[in-house]
Formats: sequence, structure tokens, C-alpha cells
Amino acid sequence: MNRAGLGPFQWRLLAICGLTWAADAMEVLLMGFALPGISAAFGLERGSADATLLLTATFAGMLVGAWFWGALADRIGRRRVFLTTVSLGVVFGLLGAFAPNLGVLVVARVLTGFAIGGTLPVDYAMMAEFVPTARRGRFLVYLESFWAVGTVAVAALAWGLSAALPPEEGWHWLLGLAAVPGLVGLLARLGLPDSPRSLLLRGDAGQARAALDQVARANGRELPDWPLAVPEAAARTRPADLLRGALGRRTALLAVTWFGLSLGYYGIFTWLPSYLRAQGLDLGATYRTTLLLALAQLPGYALSAYLVERAGRRVTLAGFLLLSAAGVALFLLASGATGVLGTSALLSFALLGAWGALYAYTPELFPTAVRTTGVGFVSGVARLASVLSPSVGALLLTGQLGVALAVFAACFLVAAACAWAIGVETRGQALPDELPGTLADRVGA
Repeated sequence: MNRAGLGPFQWRLLAICGLTWAADAMEVLLMGFALPGISAAFGLERGSADATLLLTATFAGMLVGAWFWGALADRIGRRRVFLTTVSLGVVFGLLGAFAPNLGVLVVARVLTGFAIGGTLPVDYAMMAEFVPTARRGRFLVYLESFWAVGTVAVAALAWGLSAALPPEEGWHWLLGLAAVPGLVGLLARLGLPDSPRSLLLRGDAGQARAALDQVARANGRELPDWPLAVPEAAARTRPADLLRGALGRRTALLAVTWFGLSLGYYGIFTWLPSYLRAQGLDLGATYRTTLLLALAQLPGYALSAYLVERAGRRVTLAGFLLLSAAGVALFLLASGATGVLGTSALLSFALLGAWGALYAYTPELFPTAVRTTGVGFVSGVARLASVLSPSVGALLLTGQLGVALAVFAACFLVAAACAWAIGVETRGQALPDELPGTLADRVGA
């Protein structure tokens, strides 16, 4: 893959995966923007159990989907899951737009979450396995930065619809239009090959070679006529290895890091539109403020993309998590609209920088045979945190701001400690095909 070079193929892959990643961001954040209109349509009270259930539904589906699709992609290949999850996400997203009652809407959001939960492990494994070593971390952060694009898109869409339609009607259009980017992304994905690494480990050396040749041709390169060899130890790697030995320790620390960052991030930003409304902002002003906070994510990603290749993955991730904890403290101390907006922007900048570094780091820590299973497992743990986060975030609306923010700050501090304790720097290293602790792994490190 290093000889196939970096060129048009990787940039096209980034655009395609980025489009569906932006679409997933829209779906994940959608309920926070749609909740005022849905509440008006179905008579939900602010902070009620039904409102919390609705915010939780997508994350509950993602929890199951991340584990299911991640393991399946290691067994049947990245590309099949790559296409299936996006297709189902579009179908179930549209189903929610036409939901006649709250029960149907909750089911539709669970199914949508189940579908898009598989996008994360597959997209990041694909990107990691198609990009040469020297630029891999930066491209993985670039892919994560499309989350900000989706956030800006859904905020702008919600803002525009709030001005054009009453809330109890606008939410239908918001859910329907949010499903369109996924459809475009699905059509764009059809010409992409499966991952050569995954094909090789599943015994299809011919297709692996054809995929490599496709990359090289797209980049104007020609590969030498070398045979492709499967490392013997890699072929014996099994999902159960994720919980054993050195890889088990790595998986556990990563899982806590994902859990802490996810609980804090979604606990704050899922409820932020409703929190701003509770502070007296009208619906249009709330969406405009959220749009500004989404724009603050972009410099966070840019700095993260730079630092993961200059300073390394570990220090970048831990540093952004510590900055996030500091941002929570400043948010608690802030007074006035300017102070709240400024500290919210700092949080947005720091948290998305942390997400960028974590998404770059995670797929590089798992061997190829269990890469999507591993990424799916830790992201599933994050979805468990996402299921809990609306309940914790609801404290923001019930006057217990200090308690909620103390929990979030503690999450970021624990996540930073666990990220640092992993003790492995993957910058400039080839993707692992064997378990940590093997001779090949030690030599590669």
C-alpha cells in the first residue's frame, strides 16, 4: 500500500466516507434539534421520560449495531457491510420522518442507530487500511472532521426549517432531508473495492492483489509483481484475543477512554439546544448559536490533524481531553451570554480535537483480523455511555448544573489517564497484523 502511494484514490475515499460520516453526524445529533418540534407535536414535557427515551433511542441502536456490524465486517469483508449499513440507515431514517406517533418514531430511531452504528468501525478500518503509513493519522482525523460538516449541516437545516415552518411540522422535513446525504454516499460507494488486508487474511489473495492494483492505477503508480503473504500468527487471531493478554489490557483502556469521552460529549451537546432554550433563547437563536459552536469544531480538528503526526497520537489525545476538562470548569464559572458562548466554543474545539485523535489512534491499535471487531467493541462501549448521557445531561435542565458538569469533567480526566496508560505510540508505524507481544510486533515497534 505504501508503494501504491497517496493520491486520487485516497482523496476520493475520504470524500465518500466523509459524506456518509457527515450524514451519520446529522442522524446522531438530529433528535437534539428535532426535539422542540416533536415535543410540540406529541405533547412532551421538557426533561420528561419520553423526551429522554427519544434522545436515547438512536444511541441504543448504535450500541448493538457497533458490536454486530464490527464483528461481521471482519468475517465477510469491509465492503459488504460498508454498503449494507448505509442502505439501512437511509431506509430507517426516512421511516422516522413519516412516523405517526411517538412509539413508531422511537422504533425508527433505534433501527437507524443500529444501521449507522456499523459505519464507524468499517469506515475507519477501510481508511486506515487504504492510506500509506506516513499520512494515515492525518487522514483518519480528516475523516472525523466531517462530523463537524454534518453538525453544521443539521444546525443550518434546523435553523432554516424553523424559519419556514411551525415546529410541529418542521421536524418531519428535518428527519427526511437528513437522510438524503446517506443516499448520495451509498451511490458513491459502489465503485470502491474491499480492503486488500481484509481480503488477504480471508484467503482471497487474487482480489487483494486486484484491489492494490486499482489503488496504484488511480494514483498513477505501478506495483512490482510480488506475491502477497499472510503472516501465520495473524491468520490465527480471533475475536476472543481482544480480551486476553496485552491486547486485552489495551482494549480495556481504550474502552474506558471511549466511554468517558462519549458520556461527557453527548451529555453536554445532546441537551445543549434545550439548555439554551431554557435560558431564554428563541428557537432561531438557539440554532444559530449551535451552528457557531459547530464551526468552532473545525480548528480543533485542524490542530489535531497536525499534532497526531508531529507530537504523536497519545499526547494529542490526552492533551485535548485535559483541555476539555478545563473547558467544563470554565463553562461552570461563566456568566452572561458572552461567557457561556465563549466557554461552549472552547469545549467544542477541545472535544472534537480529542475525538479526532481518538479515531486516528484506535484502528491502529488492533490487528487486521480483528480490527473492525475491536473498533466496533470500543465504539459500542461509547454508545453505552451515549445511552446514559441524556439522563445525566438532563440535570442541566433541572437546576443541577454543577453536578452534571462535575461528572463530565471527571469523565474527561479519567479518559485522559487511560489514553496515556495505553503506553503505545503508533505514529509512523505499520498497521499491526499480529497480536501485541509477538516477535513481529516488537520489531515493528
